[in-house]
Amino acid sequence: QGGRILNGVRMFGSLRSAGPFPVHVDGAGSAPRWYFPRPADLGVGETNGRPDADFSVILRPAEAIGRWAGSSLPKPLHFAVASVRPPAKEKEARPWLAGDSYAAYLANGDEARVPAPAVLPDSAVFLPEHTVGIRMDAATGTQDGVGIYSAHYLRLRSEWRLGVLADGDDKGASAGSRRELIRDLFTSSGGRSGILVGGQQRLCRASLSDASDLSLPVGKLDQFATADLGEGLRWLVKWVLLSPAIWPEIPAKSKDGRDMSPHPGGWLPNWVFLDRDAGKDRAGNHADDGKVLLLHRTGKVRRDYSKAKARRVVEHESPIAARLVAAIVPKAIPVTGYALPHDAVDDERRNGGPKPVHLAVPAGAVYYFAAETEADAAHLAAALNWHGAPDAAGQPDLSRIKNRRSTLFGEKGFGLGVCGTWTPLGAPPH
Repeated sequence: QGGRILNGVRMFGSLRSAGPFPVHVDGAGSAPRWYFPRPADLGVGETNGRPDADFSVILRPAEAIGRWAGSSLPKPLHFAVASVRPPAKEKEARPWLAGDSYAAYLANGDEARVPAPAVLPDSAVFLPEHTVGIRMDAATGTQDGVGIYSAHYLRLRSEWRLGVLADGDDKGASAGSRRELIRDLFTSSGGRSGILVGGQQRLCRASLSDASDLSLPVGKLDQFATADLGEGLRWLVKWVLLSPAIWPEIPAKSKDGRDMSPHPGGWLPNWVFLDRDAGKDRAGNHADDGKVLLLHRTGKVRRDYSKAKARRVVEHESPIAARLVAAIVPKAIPVTGYALPHDAVDDERRNGGPKPVHLAVPAGAVYYFAAETEADAAHLAAALNWHGAPDAAGQPDLSRIKNRRSTLFGEKGFGLGVCGTWTPLGAPPH
């Protein structure tokens, strides 16, 4: 119900989701195979004048042309990303990478090779369906006699599904109790349910399955490559988006006049520092530009009720000494929506209407970081990987999503990412 007030009870206000992602089901009893957006640095090239049969890491930050004073690289970047092989044109775009091959891509760094069958085009998952429609008159509910339109829709092939990860435990009627709303939704229908989705209210069939481990790729936690980049930066971590992320521009003043820390947003995460005005050197750079503002947190988390609004307090937290030095960011994608009428009197869209349009960094974007120490690299990976830090045995907890690094829509699955490692072009891996 999207958080609407129904009979005095707020339903699905705690809903958190991730996806959807394409899932292949072969019908022969094999485990479903999940697919994810292909990383932007993974592609095809040429060897000895012939196109490669497999996909490999063909884009890498180039140390030889890095740190040019006055270069056209957007701040705070220091390294341009260059191709390691002559380009080769793909026969068709292949945006989907199988989950097991995604794991191999992350584990093997710049030497990763992915077999071509593990990378699929859109046409392998769904086909376009063309329809012609008529415009309706809102007053009469009939065709207006003027408007006609054509549209394309995507229809999944028979052996494909859309996989969504979701949880929604709302407070129950009694104090301290929780209601598993998603499970309740399916219980009455024997594990299957018909759900209306989308603006056209199309009916889809949904089934519920439980898994102790989520089906998302697992990011690298340690053993990152090293190279001396100067200024104490040595340990190299890359972060790849599994889902889009939205980092809005932050003005210097809030709507009510409060001072805020301004940030350009857009392609640059709000948790990466950029000073556009003060304290710049002759080259136009600030000493802290590119600095990661995320914190390494340890100890228990408690709630502080000493002020009007309760807040979470961590027993100990320390800064992570790392910087953003390069990035591959494909073309932004617009994200918007339409609000239905509801009863919240303090909402400016309580009568319904279009929502603001945000430009999101697409899934597959790659961000390259350099940390000062091995511990900083591990702490950065723990803060960026969707599954967080490893447990006492050195294994990640794959039962729930801990990090959603999008400033907006994190509860809707935006900002999920996994970490790998990288080395500058021209520098041997360590």
